[in-house]
Amino acid sequence: MASPRLRSAMLVQQEALAAARDHLRGLGFVELLPPLLGPVTDPGGRGAKALDVDYYGRRYKLMTSAILYKQASLHGFPKLFYVAPNVRVEPPETAGTGRHLVEFHQIDVEIAGASREDAMDTAAGLLRHVVEHVVERVPEELAALGRDPGFFSALRSAPFDRLPHAEAVARLWDDGRAQNPDAEIDWAGEEALSRAADRPFFITDYPKGSRGFYDREDPERPGSLRNFDLIAHGGFGELVSGSEREADYATIVTRMRESGENPAKYAWYLDAAREGLPASAGFGMGLQRLVRFLTGLDALWQVTAYPKLPGVIAP
Repeated sequence: MASPRLRSAMLVQQEALAAARDHLRGLGFVELLPPLLGPVTDPGGRGAKALDVDYYGRRYKLMTSAILYKQASLHGFPKLFYVAPNVRVEPPETAGTGRHLVEFHQIDVEIAGASREDAMDTAAGLLRHVVEHVVERVPEELAALGRDPGFFSALRSAPFDRLPHAEAVARLWDDGRAQNPDAEIDWAGEEALSRAADRPFFITDYPKGSRGFYDREDPERPGSLRNFDLIAHGGFGELVSGSEREADYATIVTRMRESGENPAKYAWYLDAAREGLPASAGFGMGLQRLVRFLTGLDALWQVTAYPKLPGVIAP
């Protein structure tokens, strides 16, 4: 923590968190504390795995995402958020991307009765508010890090574009970058789209099978999911991932089986779904990715006090 660069990044993080909490609470959200371990967690993607722990003789998981708990909590709090710690054992080859850590935090938001568009508007409003607050509150820390506030001009003044996944894939193919149309866009493709933009933008409608069983399939466009990513400009890539959630018990079980998940592992969650999960939409905003975007630094480890990189043993 003696590094002046890290100190400035931590002060930016403090203001980002304060701004996020004030903004969300002003919109009527309640902050809850997320669980740290449970019998099951988000199955994850892109090769990331959960860590197992011995919990009184049972195998539990450290949370990779608290999304299932967010859904289950909506009965008591229809608009809620966490600042949630997560642990994901990322493939060692991701250590050099600058975008991956084993330990990280998310600003996790869930809204009962909301549509994907509601969640997207909330995510965009949250990002704008945080940027405005940080630029106005700690300009000296941004200056110390070499971050020009002009980088955020279009973000502060213009709406965020929306790009369907199929169109994003076609654009990358036209640019000579091969992409699987049935999968998430790869890191290099996402970075290329990010660098070509002057402000954040949404990628929507990922294909079924590319994301978790909880992302709702579009009833009017089978095979397409009612989900989104918010991609930062300047090469910083994904800041937010979200969707409308699947709430129907039978459909959830079917989607689990289609994705290779064993429904028996999710007994408590399926009990909640059988009793009735509220329809909802929500998202997770990566805190360290947000701070990296705000500061303009090259890698997540530069904005983390005690970083744990994939495949690297660290205290």
